[in-house]
Amino acid sequence: MDKRILALLAALGATTIYGLNHTIAKVIMPDYIGAFGLVMLRVVGATILFWSISLFYPSEKIDRPDFFRIGIATLFGMCINMLMFIKGLSLSTPINSSVIVTLTPIMVMILSAIFLKEKITIKRGTGIFIGFGGAALLILQGNNEMLNAPNISLGNIMMFVNAMCYGTYLVLVKPLTKKYSTITLMKWMFLGGFFLNLPITFTEITEVSWTILPFEAIWRMAFVVVGTTFCTYLFNVYALRTLSPTTVGAFVYLQPLMGILFATYTGNDQLDLIKCTATVLVFIGVYLVTKKPKTA
Repeated sequence: MDKRILALLAALGATTIYGLNHTIAKVIMPDYIGAFGLVMLRVVGATILFWSISLFYPSEKIDRPDFFRIGIATLFGMCINMLMFIKGLSLSTPINSSVIVTLTPIMVMILSAIFLKEKITIKRGTGIFIGFGGAALLILQGNNEMLNAPNISLGNIMMFVNAMCYGTYLVLVKPLTKKYSTITLMKWMFLGGFFLNLPITFTEITEVSWTILPFEAIWRMAFVVVGTTFCTYLFNVYALRTLSPTTVGAFVYLQPLMGILFATYTGNDQLDLIKCTATVLVFIGVYLVTKKPKTA
């Protein structure tokens, strides 16, 4: 099969898992595990999986100058990003989460303009403004707390920070995908993520009553570790080997659709006028940012 098609399928698989995760992860917090405890579970599980798989692949040596970029990418992709997303999700709602993460392509465009000197056209600038407007509408909708969503505004802000960090991660890791295999990058980055997250997450992970967890909690935790962490990072880095960060980031278009359908179907969230309006604004903004300019 064509490499580009495989890369597109990998990106699609990752965003599908992310779309389901907004609800699946939300349900187990905080009754069975705290937000930061879930972050540590993700990192530990992914570290074990990637290092185990690496035993069946040729060993690659990391060039010394690349350790700094790997470290910074790890900080944004396996630490701040995860902490902000999971904690934000625990405070807000699945639909808000799935809409706000759609801002990732806009973040990638801004970062590419800053670090890669890509030009921001009037159309893309308008898209950035509209997209941020949609996010602001969700963030400023007020603390209308609901069941299992104790601080929606703060949670939305944290997920906004998550989108910025994930966009930064995609830009930073792209050059590394040209030099090293996906397994090599992931095993070292998640190992680094383990040590970065440990001081913040240790208390909550030790508070989990592991011996009395019901199956309902176990399968959701397994999905978060194997699906949302191991498979998605594996798929996205594989996709980045062929596709641009902006293209991979644009697949978050599908997250609100999948997230909204799954959250409403399972009864874990509901749509209202503000969420619908914000979703439309974010979609328009991301479309304008990611739409390729016409060539003469």
